[in-house]
Amino acid sequence: MQKPRQSFWGLWNISFGFFGIQIGFALQNANMSRVFQTLGASMEDLPALWVAAPLTGLIVQPIIGHLSDRTWNRLGRRRPYFLTGAILAAISLFVMPLAPTFGAPLLFAAAMLWVLDASLNVSMEPFRAFVGDMLDTDQHSAGYAVQTAFIGAGAVVGSIFPYLLEQMGVANVAPGGGIPDTVRWSFWAGSAALLIAVVWTVVTTKEYSPEEQAAFAAGHTVEGGQPVRLLAEKTYASSFTWIIAGAILLAIVQFFALEKELFLLGGLLLTYGLLSAIAIGLARQGQTTNMLSSIVGDFSGMPEVMKRLAVVQFFSWSALFIMWINTTPVVTQYVFGSTDTTSAAYNEGANWVNVLFTVYNGVAAIAALALLPWLSRRFGQVWTHSICLTLGALGFLMFFFVRDAQMLLLAEVGIGIAWASILAMPYAILASNLPQAKLGIYMGLFNIFIVVPQLLVATVMGQIMLWLFPGEPVWTMLFAAVVWLISAAAMLRVAAVLPSAKVEVSHA
Repeated sequence: MQKPRQSFWGLWNISFGFFGIQIGFALQNANMSRVFQTLGASMEDLPALWVAAPLTGLIVQPIIGHLSDRTWNRLGRRRPYFLTGAILAAISLFVMPLAPTFGAPLLFAAAMLWVLDASLNVSMEPFRAFVGDMLDTDQHSAGYAVQTAFIGAGAVVGSIFPYLLEQMGVANVAPGGGIPDTVRWSFWAGSAALLIAVVWTVVTTKEYSPEEQAAFAAGHTVEGGQPVRLLAEKTYASSFTWIIAGAILLAIVQFFALEKELFLLGGLLLTYGLLSAIAIGLARQGQTTNMLSSIVGDFSGMPEVMKRLAVVQFFSWSALFIMWINTTPVVTQYVFGSTDTTSAAYNEGANWVNVLFTVYNGVAAIAALALLPWLSRRFGQVWTHSICLTLGALGFLMFFFVRDAQMLLLAEVGIGIAWASILAMPYAILASNLPQAKLGIYMGLFNIFIVVPQLLVATVMGQIMLWLFPGEPVWTMLFAAVVWLISAAAMLRVAAVLPSAKVEVSHA
């Protein structure tokens, strides 16, 4: 039994909510470094302030994936999480620009970033699985292509809004060095847009019941393992290894007085070791239905295709997080010649970053529907993703060498093509090669390989820059280029574990 084919408007409704979610992410990515610096943060403080974003994703997405796989109520399976996350994210976007009115504005802004990112993750994670839920295998690529187009379009709107407001005469420099009105009004408009877009998807879609999903899955050969049973057979050796690694890292940080953000990384290693030991113990006692054992079991028993794609994601998202943190400091310092956040030059450069981000997201929206299908039909998804990542690496190299603001638009074309592929290709491959009943948890666990590299960048990059290139953030762009080339090479290993070496992307 096959799922009914969705029309173009069906695909539109399934992913339209992601348009609003990505407006929220774009406003966050393009403006939070500016907000933090405006409120008094130094360059060295930015990674620590940004660490909230990936940490919340690391915690939230596997939990939401696990819960949504097991949810069924009046709203359905995934839609309750869309709506809850959207409401909380809209509130966070609305109050974020009010940070200067609080007693500790920088602390308040960091806390709101934490809440905002957690809420966006609550909405975003089920959307990934939602495409797999609603579409048959032969429409997975088209579904993720449409979703990527909405991600690009939403990011364009979110990124360009401060620049457009400035062109309309809204003040781009606030008296006394506060948050400019261009940023404030952008966050408030984004709050409304996010909520409206997600409500649209909730209202216009109807999820298949668990019985219907079971009937659809009966004819497919993708098998799920028994990860919790396999977890019960594991020894505690791996758990102790994680615990020891975390403890050693904490001791090194303390002994050498390294950047305090590294304590977080050591704490995460130690915590995972403890949680995995508890999960193994519960599984050995026959307690196989608890969330902890299920999540740890699914993580340790990932299918081979997911393991190989995880390596690609790890390097892909390392470079992206470097870009989101450092583009504003790089462009304002090297292209516009200012590090003074109260100056007109700095704020002009910060607004140009919004334009640059608009370009790469706009390119991604177009590439998702036009370029990626053609490349995939000609070369297959594996080579397509590798080619796109290589083009993105060339874009990062331009940031290292080019000092002309207009020329950087060309760099964003390469980055935009790579971004489109990152958002579409891995998920289309996964959705067609994972068991339907566990699509939510596997998509949530796949996010770990998006989040961990971001945590490493947030905790380690600041220390490396302080040692090697203090006050010279442009070197991070060279590092990002190398990382994407590694990711492009790692993608070629995925083909060996796919049923077909050439997985095509179909038109929506």
